[in-house]
Amino acid sequence: MTRQIVLDTETTGLNPASGDRIIEVAAVELFKRRRSGAHFQRYVNPQRPSHPDALRVHGLTEEFLADKPLFGQVVADLLDFVRDAEVIIHNAAFDVGFLDAEFDRLGLPPFAQHCGSITDSLTLARTQFPGKFNSLDALCKRFGVDNTRRTLHGALLDAELLAEVYVWLTRGQDSLVMELDGPELLAESDPVDLSGFVLPVQLADDTELQAHAAILQSLDKGCASGSVWRQDPAGLQSA
Repeated sequence: MTRQIVLDTETTGLNPASGDRIIEVAAVELFKRRRSGAHFQRYVNPQRPSHPDALRVHGLTEEFLADKPLFGQVVADLLDFVRDAEVIIHNAAFDVGFLDAEFDRLGLPPFAQHCGSITDSLTLARTQFPGKFNSLDALCKRFGVDNTRRTLHGALLDAELLAEVYVWLTRGQDSLVMELDGPELLAESDPVDLSGFVLPVQLADDTELQAHAAILQSLDKGCASGSVWRQDPAGLQSA
């Protein structure tokens, strides 16, 4: 699948079953594993306050969200953006749980039925780095992705960061030339006959041999019984 959508949400809390709602949903498009430049981002009025802990994470106040559209007013645009694509989400169960709750309120089928498939990048990270921290911040640090702008969680910024992390996380899925433009660069080249090729051998000169001998002598001094590679040179040669 050449079209992928990297998606993230911000919410009023942790539990959609207790009435927590989505307050921001954002996504960026990857086409052939590259950012296409297309993105989707909407703030949503949840018609309820955020939990204080959640507010400290995203900073989206009731006052800021008061004049924003309801989820039902943005869902059509969201579905147009994700339709038939592979959707990549970090800790997908969390975001999909909230999306499904919003869709259920509107009488719509679950989110997975509107896109091609859902990939959980957290599951991929845990498989690749078992026993390590695999939060988005931890993966940004591991792969050298600059997340210094992430002072607060924001769905669009997090989706942009995850898009970069995902490409690094799955870089082994394609050949090393995947970043080059043009289909001709991905074509297999004709086999090259190397039977007549003679590998040149560059021998060490006297200065290099003397330097090597001096290093070996310094190693000998640090070994009580002498260096093992000097004990049976004939045996080594015959091995």
